[in-house]
Amino acid sequence: MCTLEKRGDLFLLTLTGDGEHRFHPDTIATILSLLDQAKSQSKRGSVLITTGHGKFFSNGFDLAWAQTAGSKTGAANRLHQMVESFKPVVAALLDLPMPTIAALNGHAAAAGLILALSHDYVFMRKDRGVLYMSEVDIGLSMPEYFSALVRAKIGTSAARRELLLSGKKIRGEEAVGLGIVDTAAYDSAEGVVEATVRLGEKLAGKKWSGEVYASIRKSLYPELCGILGVEARVFATPKL
Repeated sequence: MCTLEKRGDLFLLTLTGDGEHRFHPDTIATILSLLDQAKSQSKRGSVLITTGHGKFFSNGFDLAWAQTAGSKTGAANRLHQMVESFKPVVAALLDLPMPTIAALNGHAAAAGLILALSHDYVFMRKDRGVLYMSEVDIGLSMPEYFSALVRAKIGTSAARRELLLSGKKIRGEEAVGLGIVDTAAYDSAEGVVEATVRLGEKLAGKKWSGEVYASIRKSLYPELCGILGVEARVFATPKL
């Protein structure tokens, strides 16, 4: 499942176990609860790092659970349930009053990649792990908020085409070149986490106001905020 550990100013959210870290409704509810916990305990200088154990950061929604519904309609309803219940997770990360960093220990696919892109920074391994939006290959339409997030976070139409319309599995160096991740310079999961901890400690040292940070973040993505139903608060400029 998932755990949340506090290390000084850093919150470390970990998708635990050696499986694919599929997002079953129970897993989604746990992630949302842990994000709420981090938000309630946040202070100036707080930072969130999200990572996983094993070969996968996350392989997306629990499609096997959906398919056990016993009918096509039941499977579609279960998939819709996961899509709708995951939307508040993306909204919570957009609204979280602290910088956020995704440390990709391995493969990030479909909703797993959407979770990663919901962070401010994304670090990836160069030796293992791919980014893969599988929807075009498996015949699933793209949820509106998935597409809005990709438009918000990935700057060029060519990069968005490579990610969403090619069915391509994108490795670290190419992902950096396409502007999908910030860096892919690490040879192990431990190396990725250590690098994100260093960045997290640097950001924590700024002691920024979390509310102001979240407000500025949301102001960058007005379309995404509208689709997610996230309202940006406006703060008065402090007197110097």
